[in-house]
Amino acid sequence: MSEPQAIPRKYQRSRRPFSLIGLLLGLILGVGGALLYTWVLSPVEVTDTEPWQLDSADKTQYMVAIAMSYAYDSDLSAAINRLVGLRLGGDPIQAVADTACSLATTGYANSTSGLNAIRAMMRFYQLQGRTGCADQIIPAGDAPDNVVSIDVPTPTVTLTPPATKTPTPAANQATPTPLFVAVPTSIPQNDFELVSVNTSCDTGVIQVFVVELNGSTGIPGMEIRARWDGGESRFFTGLKPERGAGYADFQMESGIDYLIDMPGRSDPVSRPLSAVPCTMEGGARALTSYTVIFRSVS
Repeated sequence: MSEPQAIPRKYQRSRRPFSLIGLLLGLILGVGGALLYTWVLSPVEVTDTEPWQLDSADKTQYMVAIAMSYAYDSDLSAAINRLVGLRLGGDPIQAVADTACSLATTGYANSTSGLNAIRAMMRFYQLQGRTGCADQIIPAGDAPDNVVSIDVPTPTVTLTPPATKTPTPAANQATPTPLFVAVPTSIPQNDFELVSVNTSCDTGVIQVFVVELNGSTGIPGMEIRARWDGGESRFFTGLKPERGAGYADFQMESGIDYLIDMPGRSDPVSRPLSAVPCTMEGGARALTSYTVIFRSVS
């Protein structure tokens, strides 16, 4: 009989249930692939964010927008409800005063738009009987520098003398009274300029961005007006801070032409904007949308 063959030693070694090196490589590849997908290929877009979920900086911008909206419509109930939605804790109106105080002590007040925003917050909380340090830091409002006064004499009026044989003395004549007239020394200029109007095929919405002179810093609380034949609507930047402090949007109706401007602060767009039908890349039908950018001139 032949002798049994010896079993190779490699089959005699004890077997591990898994490879440690393979496990580490798989873990590294999995985590790396997940990060690549979530950060680069398909990043998460935050939508339907509740106001109380915002970070402290965005909550500040949201409060600015609330105060600017109140300055326009004087709707105290809506303003209070929006502040309550921030879940600030304590007195929400005093929170506006404290926030205005913080903004007044920073470079936020160095721009015209920032100064106007702080003053809107001051008017809001002062009308509700609150106070803050901004009351001492920010002046209530100065007279414009481009106004001078001149004296314009009124025409001399001669009083009718009574019936008498004695000549009427010259003292019975009225003396000229100076009249104060404010004359602007220069024509008022717009605070903002229209930078661009871009189109896309989407959902028939007008997206507006209002930015500082540097072009990158959004300005909250800016009033935007959409006008059409027989109506108009006004809305404000900053009420959707997840889209940016200077963002606002307006939903168009198909077949209606709209003009967009910042009332009293910019010229309107040069042509009406309309939600006309369009075709997306995949062949789906949609409506033309617009992105409008206004920029501060100072």
